[in-house]
Amino acid sequence: MTRGDRLREFYERSIYEPAVVAWADLRTRMGLLLLSVYLAITAVSVLGLWREPSSSQAPRLLGMFENWSYPLGTTYSGVDLTAELVHATPDIMLMVLAGGVWATGLAVLVGTLAGYKGGRVDRVLMSISDFFMAIPGLPLVIILAITFSPENPVFVGVILTINYWAGLGRSLRSQVLTIREDSYVEASRTMGTGTFRILRKDVIPNLMPYVTVNFVFAARYTIFASVGLFFLGVLPYSEPTWGVTLARAQENGALFVPEAAHWLIAPMIFIVGLALALILMGQGLDRVFNPRVRTRMAGESESTVEDEETTTKGMI
Repeated sequence: MTRGDRLREFYERSIYEPAVVAWADLRTRMGLLLLSVYLAITAVSVLGLWREPSSSQAPRLLGMFENWSYPLGTTYSGVDLTAELVHATPDIMLMVLAGGVWATGLAVLVGTLAGYKGGRVDRVLMSISDFFMAIPGLPLVIILAITFSPENPVFVGVILTINYWAGLGRSLRSQVLTIREDSYVEASRTMGTGTFRILRKDVIPNLMPYVTVNFVFAARYTIFASVGLFFLGVLPYSEPTWGVTLARAQENGALFVPEAAHWLIAPMIFIVGLALALILMGQGLDRVFNPRVRTRMAGESESTVEDEETTTKGMI
């Protein structure tokens, strides 16, 4: 094969086919649209295209869409809720990414190594996993938050999922125990292929649907955990976050004052919207990484081409 042929094959298998499979699912398109909205909001905040939140910057307690200069309304102190939520979004996105990558990445490393290598490696890694599974997650996170007082969103995301990886790692290990006995893995091992190459080429691709779903679960958990701990005041903050916005609304009685209901509704929309975007994207990526779906889609494409060729020959 020429270099152009290899590049063409890589494009078809790694970019074109996954894109076709993903775009064929309405849930993927909806999830991508929602996620794009949050990425756009992040860009607006990072580029400084919206005003910074501050007290007395607007009329007090405006409702949602009463004034299009402040579309989500304002608080009792005249803070623009749109500005507060927009400028909190980049930190939340970093927390979600850090928490999801930490939890799933460590779980994949531990689970695949333990399941494939077996023996002493398996016993040591699973003992570590069991130890972290035995520690109650919420008390551990609270202790770490009080001890380190993290303000870096990446560090916060890692702390929130500090032991989330353990259960996923054990589940992956049980699946690898089955995969490592398959003929293609045995063939790679017989040819002297290295362990990490076998894991990267033969084992992990078959785990990707499961890994993708659990990445979404870990990311969603990070959203809810961060909002809850900021709401309770456990995590320190120097800038407003969605949880802090909810806490301030609750402290000012927004739960019982209809005129201030938007103070609670606006951050809740942001929270639910991001969680929904991740769930929909996870379902779409599950189809992308599922070899049965990819094979079926490829088969349908080939049959379509054959039908078109047959029709063309018949017309000639």
